[in-house]
Formats: sequence, C-alpha cells, structure tokens
Amino acid sequence: VARRLSLRKHPECRSMAGGKAIEHLAQTGNRQQHTFRLPMQQYRNCDFSFSGLQNLVNKVIIQKEKEEGIEEGEILSCVKDIAAAAQHAVAVHIIQRTYRAMLFCIKNSILSSKNATLVVSGGVASNQYIRKGLQTLADANDFALLCPPPRLCTDNGVMIAWNGIERLRAGLGVLHSTDGIRYEPK
Repeated sequence: VARRLSLRKHPECRSMAGGKAIEHLAQTGNRQQHTFRLPMQQYRNCDFSFSGLQNLVNKVIIQKEKEEGIEEGEILSCVKDIAAAAQHAVAVHIIQRTYRAMLFCIKNSILSSKNATLVVSGGVASNQYIRKGLQTLADANDFALLCPPPRLCTDNGVMIAWNGIERLRAGLGVLHSTDGIRYEPK
C-alpha cells in the first residue's frame, strides 16, 4: 500500500519504511473516510491474508487518482485517510484472527487459561496502533502480551537469517552439501 501510494515521495515519509510511513500518516488521517471490507470473513479459521485488502485499497487509489486528475506516482490529497483506513482494516483482521486462535487454544487445552501469553514480533509488532489493539484483546482475555521493543521488531527476513546463523553455529539442520537440491528462482 505504501508503495502504491508513493509514500517515498511524501515530504513527511521520505526516509521511512512503508509500514512506518503508513502508521505515521494514519495518525492524522480519518479512517472513516474509507471503509475496506475485511479479508476472509467467510472462512472460520485462523489464517491471515491481505491480498484481497490490497486489491480493495488499490481500487480506491485508482478511483481517487481519477477524481483528482493525477497520475499514478503522485501524492493523493486523501493519502492520510487511506493510510488510516488501511491500517485499521489490517489491525482488525489481525485482532479477529488472533482472537479466534486464542479461543481455539483454550478450548482444545493447548494453553491454560492461567498465565497465557500472546507473543507478537516482527515488523507488525512495531506498529503501535496494531500493538494497542492486541493489548486490548490480550487484556480482555486475561492474556499477557509480550512484544520486543520496536527497534527489535524488524523484517522477518532478518529474523530468518539470524535463525540460520544460530543453527549453523550449533550445527543443527544444516546441509553441508547442496548436491541434489533443486531450486528455481521466481
């Protein structure tokens, strides 16, 4: 969404990563100006998917570009409102699916209702709006919420690479020969 909104060109967001730029602009946006249908509402499971939401946001952006008579890549006057509405939809989707997972775990005795903890990490955990929503969810269900400090909530690719380093150091699950491995670049 940040890329499609060309937030690298926005004067307040030039040096920010996409998620951080969305969060920054959403703080002063009006999320009620746009309502995005939540993804996967017809599925009663714990899966997440954001592709449908991304398509809905893109359609609104295209419509607004036409209305404002601007080309793709230019900044919309309503960019803060779109950022706020998109961030809200993502947060609600994550919260709903997490709640469903919490209930599933309790019902199936995977977690005890005493001392249950929700751990959130990665880039999404650095978003304070989402984190606040998850804190409310955790509090309402007697779960503790644990999140690393935002400076440690980095891209999952970094975390996967770090896990690889640790596994290599420990000699766990590491292939020392690539013979017989097939891979195809995208």
